[in-house]
Amino acid sequence: MSRILVLNGPNLGRLGTREPDVYGSFTLEDLQKTLDAASGPIEVVVRQTDSEPELMSWLFEAVDTSTPVILNPAAFTHYSYALRDAVAQVTKAGVPLIEVHISNPHAREEFRHTSVISAVATGVIAGFGQDSYLLALAQLTRSA
Repeated sequence: MSRILVLNGPNLGRLGTREPDVYGSFTLEDLQKTLDAASGPIEVVVRQTDSEPELMSWLFEAVDTSTPVILNPAAFTHYSYALRDAVAQVTKAGVPLIEVHISNPHAREEFRHTSVISAVATGVIAGFGQDSYLLALAQLTRSA
């Protein structure tokens, strides 16, 4: 493994200013630096989009290149069956995909308690802030 995609869904481009009491004060730039420092020789590519089709195209890229994924689907977590089907293509191709969440969705509003993504993800990590990404990275690089 030489590369990992870290894909982030809607509103996560506002990290650092959006509800810091829930999401912390780190930005996507901070996340990139943190993951780069922890990834060793593995390239970590952090991306964010508010567009469901763009996020899906990145998942298809992961399938086509056998690139492991750390995915924070954000609001798409709870209702995007199209994204769920794209994630299933990743994992059915044998490519690991870890669903991450900065906050613990189960400790928040009831509508956040259900993920349509979790059942087709390789694993789920939630509630550890920026460390959710680091825990996912550690898992993916464990066998690298």
